[in-house]
Amino acid sequence: MTDRKDELAENLAKVERRIVAACAAAGRSRDEVTLIVVTKTYPASDVRILAELGVRHVAENRDQDAAPKAADCSDLPLAWHFVGQLQTNKVRSVAGYADFVQSVDRARLVTALSKEAVRQERELGCLIQVALDAGESARGERGGVAPGGVEELAGLVADAPGLRLAGLMTVAPLTGEYAGRQREAFERLMDLSTDLRRAHPAANMVSAGMSADLEEAVAAGATHVRVGTAVLGVRPRLG
Repeated sequence: MTDRKDELAENLAKVERRIVAACAAAGRSRDEVTLIVVTKTYPASDVRILAELGVRHVAENRDQDAAPKAADCSDLPLAWHFVGQLQTNKVRSVAGYADFVQSVDRARLVTALSKEAVRQERELGCLIQVALDAGESARGERGGVAPGGVEELAGLVADAPGLRLAGLMTVAPLTGEYAGRQREAFERLMDLSTDLRRAHPAANMVSAGMSADLEEAVAAGATHVRVGTAVLGVRPRLG
């Protein structure tokens, strides 16, 4: 376990140096960017080590992995982010442990999340997932609503009991006009965030950037970066 703690500590330090350098290059303060460590496929023991090392935000993308892990780590001072495509039949479970759902992309999901948040007497922070590979009204390959659908969906979240509109999230698209242009994709997300905050000033989270492109996300103005591989290593294949 000591070896694993040393490994994670070294990796976290490397990621921290990257974030510090990216903030400096962008003329931003380090405290403007929150690191979320994506722990999918890794065990609760790693989450415990990360917490010991000062990590306070962790993310998961599959409820079947996340639910037992969150239960095992319920004594830790962590904020849990659900970042994967969320089916409505998993909402009851996810609403029980997630502090943030970053993948809100359709009205039906808003309704289901609201119902469960109220039933469980919890408040869920919700980010609208923006699909920059989608047409104006379509959904993206990896979920998300097209830019043209953000305003309407944000309004539904803002009006839904038990939900708090927290901001926007995107994944750098693999297809479409922004493929291979992460910086431009993240700048587009920032433009959408600016528009959103005119109507919803408190919705100021901008979640963008992962292990390979966190610098581009910080340069564009992201407030949260989601890093998995660079901290935890190459993930084992899911069975």
